[in-house]
Amino acid sequence: MQDPKKIRNIAIIAHVDHGKTTLVDHLIKQAGTFRENQAVAERLMDSMDLEKERGITIAAKNASFVYEDYKINIVDTPGHSDFGGEVERVLNMVDGAILLCDASEGPLPQTRFVLKKALEQNIKIIVVINKIDRSDARIQEVHNELFDLFIDVEANEEQCDFPTIYAIARDGMATLDPAVNTGNLKVLYDAIVNVVPPPTIKENEPLQLMVSNIGYNDYVGRLAMGRMRAGSVKVGDDIICIQENAQKKVKVSALFQYVVNSQVPVQEIGAGDMAIIAGIEDFTIGDTITSAVDPRPLPRIKVDEPTVGMIFSVNNGPYAGQEGKQVTSRKILERLEKELLYNVSIRVEKTEATDAFKVVGRGELQLGVLIEQMRREGFELLVSKPQVVFKMVDGKKLEPFEHAVIDIEDPYVGAVTEKLGMRKGVMTNMVQKGTGRTRLEFRIPSRGLIGYRSEFLTDTRGTGLLNTNFDGYDEYRGDINSRINGAMISDRQGEANAYSIWNKQERGRMFVNDGDLVYEGMIVGENAKDNDMIVNIQEAKRMSNVRASGSDEAIRVTPVKPMTLEFGMEWIKETELIEVTPKSIRLRVKELDPHKRPKSQKS
Repeated sequence: MQDPKKIRNIAIIAHVDHGKTTLVDHLIKQAGTFRENQAVAERLMDSMDLEKERGITIAAKNASFVYEDYKINIVDTPGHSDFGGEVERVLNMVDGAILLCDASEGPLPQTRFVLKKALEQNIKIIVVINKIDRSDARIQEVHNELFDLFIDVEANEEQCDFPTIYAIARDGMATLDPAVNTGNLKVLYDAIVNVVPPPTIKENEPLQLMVSNIGYNDYVGRLAMGRMRAGSVKVGDDIICIQENAQKKVKVSALFQYVVNSQVPVQEIGAGDMAIIAGIEDFTIGDTITSAVDPRPLPRIKVDEPTVGMIFSVNNGPYAGQEGKQVTSRKILERLEKELLYNVSIRVEKTEATDAFKVVGRGELQLGVLIEQMRREGFELLVSKPQVVFKMVDGKKLEPFEHAVIDIEDPYVGAVTEKLGMRKGVMTNMVQKGTGRTRLEFRIPSRGLIGYRSEFLTDTRGTGLLNTNFDGYDEYRGDINSRINGAMISDRQGEANAYSIWNKQERGRMFVNDGDLVYEGMIVGENAKDNDMIVNIQEAKRMSNVRASGSDEAIRVTPVKPMTLEFGMEWIKETELIEVTPKSIRLRVKELDPHKRPKSQKS
């Protein structure tokens, strides 16, 4: 077993895209983990296809490496606020954290969130200011902003005395002086060893481990992962899993530990180290694994409440079951219940309909990732527009609010300010950076941001940055105008026709291409006016033997980009749905029968 004094358990925390995963890659590589000629993939820690495609970390990942004679267990955490639940449970496993911050952007909403959570658990912080080679780097300013942030989140005097390291994670370089390029990460390794304390363990006490992550092995089944708070565990030991309302006695069938990002079997694991335990089938995050002789439960993990919900229901469209294999309500519910085992920040609630379930999470991105994972697993389903979760307190209706930080070019300040004002946003700060860009800060109802991100990118010509973080509940701010434009709704089933598309594209924006399958009630475009419009998208050009005077007008159809889930979630209204299948994303009205639709959808 590893000497607990020679163990360091750390997490890397930061705002999205500030370089966490890149830094972890270089920490592992420079520790001498790989042979010189060994091929090593980029973004070692991002194992999910969605993570690689989007370039973001979605789920927290564990790894381990040896520096000198110290074993360093490291956890890479998500940077997006929608996956804050991942960060919260991971911080239970570590004694220190590297707080990474972009040398140009400075601290952003998620920086505040992860720092506050780390300080609440009295975790030792090493500040790393990354990307110091950027042309617009503000190294000293960012350092001052970070110090102010520590004060703002009520850090004590000891916590405010944090060490600061400067880095270019892309090049695997860390230094104590921004003017000196060391060419390696030695100063960061030394800080981890010297600043982060060894794990606090309870000597000579029975086994205690809180389940902080869950995995699966094809040979031994489900895996419980966490940090050993006390005692030791061997293969074959009798243990007890203490759940929220029950406890079960089981036998340890296998033990694993991380070597780099691979799980390696071991016979025994001691206090202070990370452990992966097999032999327990029925458990969830927050459960305590403890001694069968002297069971001692740990306090359960608590995370912030989810704030955004969507209805997941069975696909009842005319093409249902043609592209997916998992189509029944039972299969959908089983998949959502499985998600609950891994994800502490979502809830699943039954609805009045037997084939529909309300899924509540931290934000649109988190729910969008879940939907995308399901469609890749062969599911077909209908999903509604994201809706915020309201509360009633002392007879008052409360709604969730966001702290929005926006970096935009100066010419777009007016347009963005106007749009957010219409969405009940209140500006709290405005800083002109002097580089042609301005930072705006708003406090805005979460409702006001649903459907705004695409509009924001259009208004800022794709150059704007919008970051948000949950900012508590406050009194309901009244109605917020949703999408102004109406929808073009197909009046029949069949294939879209190029001639019909060409005829209608002057009336608005089309969502379908020639040959696409459509059906009655499917949304095939966006009307330029505010009313819904029923259209025949299959109408072909009438043929005759009479030649028109002059030449016939050429049909020029503007190509349409494939429909995306993200666009659909932002665009649809409460009376509309997104049909999700492994091959297609379609928009439709809730009621396909035209005789049963609201009047607004019959015009």
